Amino acid sequence: MHAAVDIGRDRTGTHPNVIIANAFPDPKARARAVGVWGAVAGVSLALGPLLGGALTQSVGWRSIFWINLPIGLTAVTLAARFVPESKAARARAYDPVGQILIFTGLASLTYAVIEGPRAGWGSPLIVGLFALAGAALACFLLYEPRRKEPLVDFRFFHSVPFSSATLLAVFAFASFAGFLFLNALYLEQVRGLSAFHTGLCTLPLAIMMMICAPLSGRLVGSHGTLPSLLMAGVGFLISTLLLTRLSVSTPLALLMLAYLLFGVGLGMVNPAITNNAVAGMPLSQAGVAAAIASTGRQVGAALGVAVAGTVVNARHTGGADFTQATHPIWWIMTAAGAIILLLGWASNTAWAHASTDRVKSLLANHGR
Repeated sequence: MHAAVDIGRDRTGTHPNVIIANAFPDPKARARAVGVWGAVAGVSLALGPLLGGALTQSVGWRSIFWINLPIGLTAVTLAARFVPESKAARARAYDPVGQILIFTGLASLTYAVIEGPRAGWGSPLIVGLFALAGAALACFLLYEPRRKEPLVDFRFFHSVPFSSATLLAVFAFASFAGFLFLNALYLEQVRGLSAFHTGLCTLPLAIMMMICAPLSGRLVGSHGTLPSLLMAGVGFLISTLLLTRLSVSTPLALLMLAYLLFGVGLGMVNPAITNNAVAGMPLSQAGVAAAIASTGRQVGAALGVAVAGTVVNARHTGGADFTQATHPIWWIMTAAGAIILLLGWASNTAWAHASTDRVKSLLANHGR
């Protein structure tokens, strides 16, 4: 919900993609900057599991929380020193009703998905949570267009690239969160690896993300988002397809190949998401558009873990071993890779580019 608050205030926000969108108004420079940020995220992904595993084994699991204190203080200091202020000429009004409706809908949906197997899908609690999530979404869709300064401006979604960026964020990061969650459990519980060695196994994913994110930034800046999104979709699709037959005896080399390909997909998709989100948007709206796409990432990650855990737990309880229980999730992620390919193609058609021009004109004619 963090990004949603920033949307309401029309400020840059704290997510790096939102800051980059405002700091680099030129599309080519922005794409390259997002690529560099993606490479740094890859370094973090490589170091995080390794450092976390080492701390867990040597100091204790509580240390992984304490180490975030100096990191957070350093981030605050550097942001205050180097990140330029970027905000609208006039701060927009808060939209507490819209924020409450969004929070209620997403929280109810996520909780229902997580608790469904334990409480029973037909239980009053779960049915009530799904009904509450649906009602909150319906109220949000009816309420927001009536506001002069809505939390989410639905005119943005008339742009095919922007809409595709939101969907890409949800599908890509739902797959990413589910992928890390299931593979960590598989490596530790099925293969018997330590936390540190599990972190080592994620290195191929992180390394490919470090390599591919800057490459994707250059490709987006020079050739648009189509090449990056096609490579991302292929990477996700083949990677998860390899895992649809995951077993206790799956060769480690095959796992590493799957992790490499997934890293290609993740590294390639991020700059394209941000570029599609802000394509054709007025500079004053770029931060808002990027924030909505960032919220899509957060929503996707939350749902990815919830759905993966729910499906695997239900099948495991039904008698399937852990590896067999994960197979439906790998097929779902394979379908997500195919959807990313389709969205990559659709968002780069002449029809999509024309929709961006119409939205740009619409926002200019009906300014804030």
